[in-house]
Amino acid sequence: MRQGLLNGALFQVAALITSVIIVHMAYVAVIRPNAEIVSQQQEYLQQTDPEYTPERSFYVVLRDFEQETCIILFLWATAIIGLKAKQTLGDRKLLDRNLLQVTEGTSILPQDARNFARPLQALSDDERVTLLPRALIAGLHRFQSTQSIQDVSTTVKDVCESEADRMETELAIVRYIAWAIPSIGFLGTVRGIGTALGQAYQAVNGDIVGVTVSLGVAFNSTFVALVVSIILMFVLHQLQLVQDRLVLDCQTYCDERMIRHLRVPSTKTDNELIA
Repeated sequence: MRQGLLNGALFQVAALITSVIIVHMAYVAVIRPNAEIVSQQQEYLQQTDPEYTPERSFYVVLRDFEQETCIILFLWATAIIGLKAKQTLGDRKLLDRNLLQVTEGTSILPQDARNFARPLQALSDDERVTLLPRALIAGLHRFQSTQSIQDVSTTVKDVCESEADRMETELAIVRYIAWAIPSIGFLGTVRGIGTALGQAYQAVNGDIVGVTVSLGVAFNSTFVALVVSIILMFVLHQLQLVQDRLVLDCQTYCDERMIRHLRVPSTKTDNELIA
């Protein structure tokens, strides 16, 4: 478990560094040079033709630092979501296997619980730490010690709920990123409006180019941040849906493949039954 946490932390750091490098290279090599060319062309056309209406350019919309930061955070969060989705889909594959090797009509007695748990304990380390084997092993061990089917059901439910809480906790960084992206966009809005107000005296003299450029920064950063945030929240909710289904399907698997086969032998003797 500790090794898994370390690997997850290293993956997040590596994903962040990779996102920064890729996005910054794209901005330096493609987006900002093209945005500068488009801006110069539009400025020239505005000076030569007063009726010219500049069109929105993809490069101009994305060129500022706030948009770059939003895209970096989006790629970072997407990488984390991709890792969690891969792990969840890998866990779902165990639902298609008969881990307990219990046939229809077979009963599991308390003294047999250890024998049925051995195939689960013989799984590989990566498979044994997943939700389904842990729930089955915990249920069998509880049945062996308490001989209570109700306790087994409670144990399985507790294991599944704790796993759901763990999945929820591990997505905290993604939720923080989803909150931070619009905030960064609003910071760009504040910066752009502040710069535009600082150039208001130029607009009074008839030069509105600086004001319009600053307002463009303000609204473009908000636009990009909100679009990216909407996409990220959609992907995040899809991941949560897959994880919730995994937990519910594991509970159903335990009910159908284990709990309904459990039997507690009667403690009464034949003479007591006759009496």
